[in-house]
Amino acid sequence: MERHMEGLMPVNGRSHIRIARPSRNLAAAERFWAEGLGLGVVWRAAGGPEPGEHDLLMLGWPDAEWHLELVHEPAHPVEPRPTEEDLLVIYLDGPVPDDLVARLEEHGGKRVPSPNPYWNEWGVTIEDPDGYRLVLCRRGWSNT
Repeated sequence: MERHMEGLMPVNGRSHIRIARPSRNLAAAERFWAEGLGLGVVWRAAGGPEPGEHDLLMLGWPDAEWHLELVHEPAHPVEPRPTEEDLLVIYLDGPVPDDLVARLEEHGGKRVPSPNPYWNEWGVTIEDPDGYRLVLCRRGWSNT
């Protein structure tokens, strides 16, 4: 198998990750993720009215190895279909600040209970305007 992998670009822990999702309303999503959570706008592009042309919003932190890509196609909108188990978990390694939860709610988020008792015990779950769930976990995490 190693010989088969020769010449291919390696995928490893430093490979950047993009989490792409459809959005009903990019302005509402930006309020939640940027003004609420504090992500920066990495890239923004306006599509056109033709099928296949997307409005695009990318959000992230400058030092993160991941970013969110939210898309909306005006000519053929895709309805977000998140489940209660579609989670983006951010490990805070400390208490979840009440003012952060309040700011997320003020910017379009909705605090919800998780069907998984683990997340209710260790964090706060908030739905974004498209129904995707963000968990702010007070635990720390390391893959090492």
